[in-house]
Amino acid sequence: MSRSPNPGCRVVRPGHAYAGKQGLNYFEGIAAETVGSTGICMHLLTMPPGARARPHLHESHETAIYVLAGEAHTWFGERLEEHVITKAGDMLYIPAGVPHMPANLSDSPCTAVIARTDPKEQESVVLLPELDGLVPA
Repeated sequence: MSRSPNPGCRVVRPGHAYAGKQGLNYFEGIAAETVGSTGICMHLLTMPPGARARPHLHESHETAIYVLAGEAHTWFGERLEEHVITKAGDMLYIPAGVPHMPANLSDSPCTAVIARTDPKEQESVVLLPELDGLVPA
């Protein structure tokens, strides 16, 4: 019996989108649900102009974001008091448990690769509706 040199390796071509708890549509990617990953998820997000997520955090899981195209604003902190702008080529790190809220305030789409140490894509998402009004629409 011959063994595969790459047991379990899979190619995922983002095609199907799903609605995340955060209020944005994500393209299906690497996750426990799609490939059986046990320590990471990675997916593609395109935020249309004017889109914004609901304030949220990821319990016990870190997030890394690489902006492929466009520009995104992200508010973060206990009361979303901090603000950063990321552009194509930038990377953003969000520690576990940090409240944050991304938005696309530009006139063009923003596309990013998002990786998290939570293999179950939506499991660690905790919505924070009490923070909704802290950032102007």
